[in-house]
Amino acid sequence: MFRELLPYQVATDVTVAGVFGLVCLPIELTGAGWAPEAALTTVIMCLLFASALAVRRLSPLLALGAAWIAAIAQMLLLRPPSFVDVAIFAVLYATAAYGTVVVYWLGFASAIVGATVITGYLFGAQLLSVDSWSLLPLAAAVLVAAGFALLLAWTVGALVRTSLRAQRTQRERERAERERIEEQERGRIARDMHDVVGHSLAVIIAQADGARYAADTEPRAAQDALATISTAARSALADVRLLLAQLRHSEGRAPQPMLNDLEGLYAQVRAAGLAVRVDVEPMPPATVPAAVQLAVYRVLQEALTNAIRHGNGDIDVTMRWLPDRLHLWVSNPVGPPTVDDGAHPTEPIEVRHGIVGMRERARLVGGAVEAGMVGEAWILRATFPIPGGPGTGMAAGAGATAV
Repeated sequence: MFRELLPYQVATDVTVAGVFGLVCLPIELTGAGWAPEAALTTVIMCLLFASALAVRRLSPLLALGAAWIAAIAQMLLLRPPSFVDVAIFAVLYATAAYGTVVVYWLGFASAIVGATVITGYLFGAQLLSVDSWSLLPLAAAVLVAAGFALLLAWTVGALVRTSLRAQRTQRERERAERERIEEQERGRIARDMHDVVGHSLAVIIAQADGARYAADTEPRAAQDALATISTAARSALADVRLLLAQLRHSEGRAPQPMLNDLEGLYAQVRAAGLAVRVDVEPMPPATVPAAVQLAVYRVLQEALTNAIRHGNGDIDVTMRWLPDRLHLWVSNPVGPPTVDDGAHPTEPIEVRHGIVGMRERARLVGGAVEAGMVGEAWILRATFPIPGGPGTGMAAGAGATAV
């Protein structure tokens, strides 16, 4: 029944209706006379039309009803159309622009019925007379003119309704796009925090445990472990500062880890006490996109972090560079499962979360990641397409899913 309007909109409509009523009142009184009875009915009629004008946006249905009541009162008082009827056009406009679907079509019907009623009111008695044929052209012209004027007001409102709907659709589309971008940004931040901080903390925890056990028996080993902890903590702090710089500005402005940085990653894992055997064949091409290099680095970083946390043996890393894609395998033996459903061992919650992050990383560049137990070893298989390679396209897409 009532639409939500801002306070200034309500104040504007009431002010316009008040000014309209004050203008119409002397005009109507001049035409109807200043006799007490005529003046009272004139005031009531002006109030009804002004009220319809005041609530036309707040409640188009209520405004339409008030306009019909005022028009019927005007005809019962045998008054001809006058300046006060201008409010009817504003009401028909509002029904089409702001009304519900029912009110929208009620406004359309009111325009047609109103034109017919006006014509009948002006020529009804004369058309019933014997010599009425001469008035038919004039009555038809009045019917067409009244219908055109009323439907024109309704049509303008319908056009405004369409425009408002298009604007709402555009705003909703923009809001959905902003939410999508924000969601992607939150996902990127979560992945970066998980990759950067998780790996460094895994190295620090492993070294801290080793230093605690070696503190009394092997002071030298304990000192080496503490040195590794210090190096890993400084590296993590630098990575966090880099991530914060990306959040303040843009990701593209800050340097990202690339394939050349993998040796430093392997060194951190070896410092944590795990041997890393790396097999690369052949050497990577010189035109690997930066986004692919970053994805490979982050996926491998997460895989090595999981090996530090949950593995109990050396790590094997195999990289097979093809002209259009890279195949990556990471394997390491694991201990007893952290979560056991009684029948099938499952990976720890942290590993499942890390797999989701790795899959997201790979998917962003068109790749794929799969991981799971094979015998007593944890195997990760990933494929990354290389845009611009000779097999890029359908072949690369097919290879990306065959992991």
